[in-house]
Amino acid sequence: MNHKKTRKMVYLALLSAIAIVLHTVEAAIPVPLPVGAKLGLANIISLVVIHLYGIKEMFIVNIFRVLVSSLLTGIFMQNPFFISCGGVFLSSLALAIIYKFVKLPMVSTSIVSAIFHNIGQVAVVAFIFSFAGIMVYVLPLLVTSIPTGILTGLVAIEILKRVKKEQFQ
Repeated sequence: MNHKKTRKMVYLALLSAIAIVLHTVEAAIPVPLPVGAKLGLANIISLVVIHLYGIKEMFIVNIFRVLVSSLLTGIFMQNPFFISCGGVFLSSLALAIIYKFVKLPMVSTSIVSAIFHNIGQVAVVAFIFSFAGIMVYVLPLLVTSIPTGILTGLVAIEILKRVKKEQFQ
């Protein structure tokens, strides 16, 4: 394995570790938001990774984050794991489409990603419990997506300002 590939793998592992820590710590922090709503701090890393490396790497980091975090918190293969997978998959897909085709500003991209994360989670809950009526719960979660998306987008912008993309290649 050449030096460039090793360097990339190490940085992706470090970014994954940061995302896992953020995800795990955030799960323990009570936030005055509607039930189930979180700040989405680990999504900061998704935004950073897609800009530094690309879509494939962002999916890898997100999948790894959900798997390892669920193992650390003891929810692997339980309903919260599947709910998390639904949110991460849909938000990652939205992020990939925006990054490849639309080119929105970082904060707007982050808000859209947060919206799709919430939609994905509520859709999985509706599927698990066979109750489509739960989809109305998307509305208060969508309202929280705006400030949380702004926060994660602004933090990602600040991180990207402080790192040199060439350093991560």
